[in-house]
Amino acid sequence: MKKGSWGDDPEFLSENSDHGVIRVMRLQEMGVSSTTAYRRCGPGGPWTRLLPGIVLLCNAPPTREQQIAAATLYGGETALITGGEACRIHGLRNVPDTGDEVHLLVPHERKLHNQGFVIVERTQRMPRSVNRGGRPLAEITRATLDVCRRQTEIRPVRALMSEVVQRRYSSFERLSQELAHGSQRGSAVPRHVLAELASGQESIAEIDARRVWARSGLPEPMWNKKVYDAAGGYIAKPDGWFDDVGLAWEVDSLSFHLQVVDGFDRTLSRNGRYTAAGILVLQTLPSRLRSEPDKVAAELRAAYDAAAARTRPNVRVAS
Repeated sequence: MKKGSWGDDPEFLSENSDHGVIRVMRLQEMGVSSTTAYRRCGPGGPWTRLLPGIVLLCNAPPTREQQIAAATLYGGETALITGGEACRIHGLRNVPDTGDEVHLLVPHERKLHNQGFVIVERTQRMPRSVNRGGRPLAEITRATLDVCRRQTEIRPVRALMSEVVQRRYSSFERLSQELAHGSQRGSAVPRHVLAELASGQESIAEIDARRVWARSGLPEPMWNKKVYDAAGGYIAKPDGWFDDVGLAWEVDSLSFHLQVVDGFDRTLSRNGRYTAAGILVLQTLPSRLRSEPDKVAAELRAAYDAAAARTRPNVRVAS
């Protein structure tokens, strides 16, 4: 379009905008000079400057959708919407109030800064991108924790995390892994809530473990009993203990994901004590108890047979 002719077609600019939001550079491509664009955003003008280089083609307060459009244009192709707004677009209901802010993630090397209602977070761990309604979003586990890390109250974090798990948008394990490997800034509140969820997850995992055992056809193990070596030294408290063959069954990962270093060290120490006592141990992720119950039951039978083929270790269970 020739310079100045855009005024002959009032709908032309809107048709090339995102909900009435457009870059000044795009306006220049359509014949609107930057001087004209910014002048029209001045006091009493027909347009509104929302963010650097981003204008709204009217002078009314921007809608939420227009703010999201502006933030997306401001962030550019490598930015992802995360936090509360991403959670809402993903379909979650119990999202903490974040006001009008739009939280963006951008690669660490980018030099983009907070502007107006846009919060920019530079990260070396860009998450997987998910497109919802044309908006590039951080996948839901990361988006959830990005909003939870910015909360100081436990109740809204508890409500959101519980919804995410209960509606199976994510899982306890994925939330725990993301929290452990991501930024530790602001992690205290979500870590506390995950510890609360862990107790419930452990109860669920125990129920699931009993269901898988019932599929195996094996004798019922002792559940949550302490095992000691011949000298009376403590070895471990396995989730399931097959006393006749000396097989330990551990449904692992909850404490490991909550405290990666400490949990990993504890697991290594525990497994070392099992090995030193001659005990075979089968380790199972909690999620597999539901996703692959038949496979886990088969693994349990195979481990039982392997333990039975050996001399039973000289260990005892606490009375």
